[in-house]
Amino acid sequence: MKTADWIVLAATLCAIIIYGVYKSKATKDLDGYFRGNQSMPWYLILLSIMGTQASAITFLSAPGQAYSDGMRFVQYYLGLPIAMVVICAFLVPVYHKLNVFTAYEFLEKRFDKRTRVFTAFLFLVARGLSTGISIYAPSIILSSLFSWNIYFTNVVMGGLLIIYTVTGGAKAVAFTQQIQFAIIFIGMFLAGYMVVHLLPDNVGFIDALKISGEMGKLNVVTTGITEKGFDWSDKYNIFSGIIGGFFLSLSYFGTDQSQVGRYLTAKSMKESRTGLLMNGLVKIPMQFLILLIGVLVFSFYQFYKAPVFFNETQITELRNAPIYTDSLKNLEAKYAEIQTQKKELVTQYVAFSEDENQAEKKQIAGKLLELEKSSKEQRSIVKSWISSDTIKGDANDSNYIFLRFVIDFLPTGLVGLLIAIIFLAAWGSIAAALNSLASSSIIDLHQSFKKEKMNDASNFWWSRFYTLLWGIFCVFIACFAHNIGNSLIEAVNVLGSLFYGTILGVFITALWLKRVGGKAIFSATLLGQIIVLLLYAFTPISFLWYNVIGCFAVMLVALILSTFQKEKSHQLFT
Repeated sequence: MKTADWIVLAATLCAIIIYGVYKSKATKDLDGYFRGNQSMPWYLILLSIMGTQASAITFLSAPGQAYSDGMRFVQYYLGLPIAMVVICAFLVPVYHKLNVFTAYEFLEKRFDKRTRVFTAFLFLVARGLSTGISIYAPSIILSSLFSWNIYFTNVVMGGLLIIYTVTGGAKAVAFTQQIQFAIIFIGMFLAGYMVVHLLPDNVGFIDALKISGEMGKLNVVTTGITEKGFDWSDKYNIFSGIIGGFFLSLSYFGTDQSQVGRYLTAKSMKESRTGLLMNGLVKIPMQFLILLIGVLVFSFYQFYKAPVFFNETQITELRNAPIYTDSLKNLEAKYAEIQTQKKELVTQYVAFSEDENQAEKKQIAGKLLELEKSSKEQRSIVKSWISSDTIKGDANDSNYIFLRFVIDFLPTGLVGLLIAIIFLAAWGSIAAALNSLASSSIIDLHQSFKKEKMNDASNFWWSRFYTLLWGIFCVFIACFAHNIGNSLIEAVNVLGSLFYGTILGVFITALWLKRVGGKAIFSATLLGQIIVLLLYAFTPISFLWYNVIGCFAVMLVALILSTFQKEKSHQLFT
């Protein structure tokens, strides 16, 4: 980066830290630190919910996901609007009536302390690990750009974030997310504009879409149905998106404290509901546009030279390995030749008008697909070398595709802004996660086992201590997040799905299976979690289905056990 980029990056990040510390003047008690004294309007709730969900992983990895796999990832969100309606109808009223700090307090009132603590523990494990990956996401930017040590970079990134999170609590998180999101939208709009602007003069936005469409990247809706029937290992299709995505969204927004904690800061139940429903309306279009940027980048690279592998650090290691030096040189020459042929054909394709010979145009499109297949084969060879015992590197470069485009092609100043955006997105989601981890730690665990009542000053001190402690833990996890073998956005969702189905099953049982008591649900939760982990370890079933299977496993086992275990269940509402 150039000096102007560094100035833009440093100024943006420093402004957010200063603003976050300024907004940290919360009441020095649990209500002020974790619920912002329940004073937030719906639009801040909306921005906080979206800011918590849309981490750096979204803006860094989603365009790369679309570049590699097309638009079908958007189907992952199709169940979200339905989930928002269900949460607003059933869970939000419960949380407001009970006046809880965490979602898991409801479980003790409905079942027992053991169920509350175990479910909170599952949340802490899932959220702690995924937050570590979220810290790692922006760290790979600096480590890749400047060959900095990834461990040092994680510590710096996490340390800067912890400053205003520990200081300010939920109020600082909500207000900083408001500014962060405004900057993020401006930056992503500029990025999309620049991709189209940098295309050749005779190529426009519609042409770019046609090119990507012919090459299979506009696969917005897929069924997952093959000649052999439904493919349960297919990660993203309309069925897994609507059904599996519904259960995942229901658990994430309805039972994950990192999201529940956002709308518990609302000044009324109406404000909570409005923020959630608006999130259901705007999330799919937002994600669609982010993925579309990745598709446009794909079309862009049909005209301009694309790296054979987008992580330059790994390619440098490959070049320096004597066993691969000559092979890589020959492969890159072949890859460049394929790209030259693709450029010639795609230029011809764009030159055709709608009235000209469409058969010849289709023939060119077919040749483009063949060349794309050949280029993928060359990239696969490079990935196999990188993952070999000689290099032992990360063979997945989808997280670097958008970043590489930004650095190589965007003008000075905008590069710094877009990298700042990735940092801000990371901080918004991580700050909310740390706040939720701390709230569950002190309220669901610390206070549950401490016999004497704690005063406001003690509560506030312990709240900040747990925020700091979880910040350190997540930085530690970030140091081991490399080489995970998935795009970051996929890795985080897989990790969440390992626990969300089980947690959701507990909450649905609490709401609607009135005769199930604490003993039955605790045993069912243990068994349900084991079932999901076994599915992950030994079956090819797509991760979105874990949320459905885990939920129904808990409910079914709880119902069966409740017929044999005679116990009185707690009814909260009549």
